[in-house]
Amino acid sequence: MSTKGVYTALSGAMAQSLKLDTISNNIANVNTPGFKRDQQIFREYLTANEKPSEVIQVPKVIASVESFYDMQGGDKSFVDPVGTYTDFSQGGMKHTGNALDVAIDGKGFFEVATPNGIRLTRVGSFSLDGNGQLVTKDGLPVMAAGGGDPAQRVINASGRELLTITENGEVFEGEKSIAKLSLVEVPDRDALQKIGNSLYQFRSNAQAEVINVEHPILKQGYQEASNVNIVQEMTDMIATTRTFESTQRAIHAYDSMADKLVNTVPKVGNG
Repeated sequence: MSTKGVYTALSGAMAQSLKLDTISNNIANVNTPGFKRDQQIFREYLTANEKPSEVIQVPKVIASVESFYDMQGGDKSFVDPVGTYTDFSQGGMKHTGNALDVAIDGKGFFEVATPNGIRLTRVGSFSLDGNGQLVTKDGLPVMAAGGGDPAQRVINASGRELLTITENGEVFEGEKSIAKLSLVEVPDRDALQKIGNSLYQFRSNAQAEVINVEHPILKQGYQEASNVNIVQEMTDMIATTRTFESTQRAIHAYDSMADKLVNTVPKVGNG
C-alpha cells in the first residue's frame, strides 16, 4: 500500500494556509481607504498529465490505456497555487469634507511619482507640501495629465488660495486653472501587483499599458472606502479553516498508515 497520498493532502493544507493569510489581510484592511481585496486562485496539478511525451511508456503488447504511463504508484494530483488576484470592484464613498480628498467613482488610477518611477493608486488623500506641490499622504508628487518628464508634470500651487478639484479632474487655485490630474486606466488589471502603501506597479512579465480616462468622475471631499465585505470574508475564513482541518486529518491518517506499514505489517508477516 502506497502512502504517497500524504503529499497531496500536504499540498492542500499549504494552499488553505495561504488562503487564510490572504483572508486575514483582507479583514485587517477593511477600514483602509481605497484597499482592494485579494483572493487566491488554485488549480489541480495532475502529475501524469504534466509529463512530457518522451516519458510515456508505450507497451509493445496489447494493454490498457492506464498502462501507457509507468506510474509505479508515484503519480498523484496536487493543489497548485496559481497566484494572488486583486478584486478591483468599486468601494463605497465616504464623505470627509477635506477639499484635498478626491475619490474616483468608476474606472481609473491616479499617477504618482516615486523614486522608482511612476506608480498607480486609487487613494486620493492629497495635501500640499512645503513647496506647494500636491502630494499623497506619503509625500509622493501627484502627476498632472500629459506626457514627458515626470518632473515637469508635478502640480504646484502658491498656497494662497484654496484648491478646488472638479469632477473631471481639473485643479483650480481660486478661479485659476493650474493643472489637470492624470487619470489612467489599465486595460489588463491582472497585470498589476500591489507594492505597499496603496500603490500598484506592473508585474515584471506583463506589458505596461495604460490609457487616459477620457471622462473621469471624481468626487472632492470624499474617500473611496475598502471594497472588503467583512461578512463574506468571515464566511470564507470559516470554510477555509474547516478545509484546512480536513487536510490535517488526512495527513494524520496517512501518517498512521505509514506507521503500521513500518512497525505492524513486518511483525505479522514474520509471525
